[in-house]
Amino acid sequence: MRTKLLLLLVIAVLGLSSAACNDMGANTNSNANANANLASPRSEVPTPTATPKYSEEQAREERTRAKENKETIGDTLEDAWIHAKIVAQLIGDTKTPERKINVDVVNNEVTLRGTVDTAEAKAEAERIAKETDGVKKVVNQLKVSPAPKPSNANKTKTK
Repeated sequence: MRTKLLLLLVIAVLGLSSAACNDMGANTNSNANANANLASPRSEVPTPTATPKYSEEQAREERTRAKENKETIGDTLEDAWIHAKIVAQLIGDTKTPERKINVDVVNNEVTLRGTVDTAEAKAEAERIAKETDGVKKVVNQLKVSPAPKPSNANKTKTK
C-alpha cells in the first residue's frame, strides 16, 4: 500500500511539473522578426528552475521514504527532486525492478546500488539516471545476478 501511495505521489508531482513545462513551451514567439528591433527596457536573465514547485516539505518526505529503503539523499532540494524523478521513472519502466535498486543522490551525483536480473536492467537503470535533469554524474554499482531457475529435484519420474 505504501509503495502504491508513493507511486501515486511521484506520478502526480511529475505530471504537474510536466504540465508546467508544457505551458512554458507553448508560448512561442511568432513575432520574433517584428520585435527584433525593439529595445528591451530591462535585460532578462534566465533563472534556474531545476526544482519546479518542489517544496521543502516534499523533500523531507522524500528523504524519509529514502531512509526507509536504506537510500541517501543530500541536503539540497534538488537532490531530493532528482531522487523522486529517478524513482518514479524506475517504477514506470517495466525493464527495471525499482525496489531492488537503491538510488542515492548527493550533490547531484547518483549512485545506483543493488542487484538486478539482467544486464539490460542494469543498463536501463543507468540510462534513466543519466537522462534525468539535474544529474551531473552516475555511478552504477548494480550487480547482475539472474533469478534462480526452478529446480526439478522435487519432480518424480513416471513410466
